[in-house]
Amino acid sequence: MDRRKLLSFVGLGALLASTGAAWAAISRSRNPYYQGPVSDHFDGLVFSDGRPAGKGLLDVLRWQAGKREREAFPAVYEAPPQDRPPARVEGVRIVHLGHASFLYQIAGLNLLVDPVYSQRASPFSFMGPKRVNPPGVAFDDLPPLDAVLITHNHYDHLDIETLARLHRRDRPRMIMPLGNDAIVRARIPDARTEAHDWSDRLTLSDGLAVTLVPTYHWSARGAFDRRMALWSSFIIEAGAAKILHVGDTGYHDGSLYERLGAEHGPFRLAVLPIGAYEPRWFMSDNHMNPEEAVRVMLALRAEEAIGHHWGTFQLTDEGVERPPQALRAALAAAGMPQERFRPMRPGLSWTA
Repeated sequence: MDRRKLLSFVGLGALLASTGAAWAAISRSRNPYYQGPVSDHFDGLVFSDGRPAGKGLLDVLRWQAGKREREAFPAVYEAPPQDRPPARVEGVRIVHLGHASFLYQIAGLNLLVDPVYSQRASPFSFMGPKRVNPPGVAFDDLPPLDAVLITHNHYDHLDIETLARLHRRDRPRMIMPLGNDAIVRARIPDARTEAHDWSDRLTLSDGLAVTLVPTYHWSARGAFDRRMALWSSFIIEAGAAKILHVGDTGYHDGSLYERLGAEHGPFRLAVLPIGAYEPRWFMSDNHMNPEEAVRVMLALRAEEAIGHHWGTFQLTDEGVERPPQALRAALAAAGMPQERFRPMRPGLSWTA
C-alpha cells in the first residue's frame, strides 16, 4: 500500500475513533444535535433533501482504496495579493477568502460565509487537506464582523477554531441551519448562535435580510452522525441586490434550482461551487461539476455567477486547474460570455 492510501486509512480510523459520543447517541436512536418536530425533511432522527441517502462509508473506502486517477495539487498554488477591505460598504462588495469562504460587505454590514482560516480542512491539525494558498484577507485585516453564515457542518465549511477566534474578537451573530448550533456551542458555549429551518427569513438590518433555502447535499462531522444537522443555501437580499450563495450542492435533476429561480429569481448574482467533483461515480450526488453549475446559473436566471470551492484544499481527484478549465469550456458550449461566470481566486472581489 502506498503512502497516500495508508494515510487515508489512518485518517478514516482516527475519524471513526473520534465520533464515539455521536455513536452513543445514535445507538439510542437520538439525534445528538437536534430534537425537533417531524417535518417533510426531518423524520425525527435525520434530515433529507428528498433524495435517497446516497453513498456511505463503504463507498468512501472503495474510492480511497481503489485505483484512482488523482492529479495532486502543488504544495503552493499562488493566489492574487491579499485584499484589504474597507471598514464598511453601503453597496455590495464580496471578497473570496479561499475555497468556500467569503466576506460580504453589503448594506453597511459585514458578513462572513463559511469562514475557514485553519491550515487544514480536517478535524485534526496534523492531517487532512492542507491549504495551498493563504486566505484572501488576512485575519487581522477583517473588518468588524456583524454576522457569520454557516451553510453546513463539513470541516471545509464549519471551522470551529476560526469561529472561536471570531467570537473572541467580535462576538458576531452566528446563523446556521438546524442542529449546527449545538456543534458550535459545544466548543464555544457563549457564542451567539441561532439555528433556522429552510424557508426561514431573517432580518439583519433595515436594509438586509437572509433566507435559508434547500440544497442537494448532506452533513456529518464524523462517521456516525450523517444527516443529523441540516444544510442550506442562503438568499442574501439588500435592495435590488439579490444573491444566492450555495456552499455545496449536487445537481441531481436540476429541479430544485428551477424552482428557486421561479420562486425567488431572477438573481443579480449566484455564488456557486465548481470544484470537488471527481470521480463522478462518487461525487455527483453532492458536488456538481462546472457544466452543471452553468445549468444552475441559467435555471436561477442569474445575471452573473462566481465560482468557488476549488484551488485551496484538495478534497477530490481533479487537479487544481481543472475546474476553471472546465468552466471555460462549459460557458463556450452554452454560447455564454466568459465574464458572466468567473472562477474566483482568494483575494479577488466582486462589486455592484
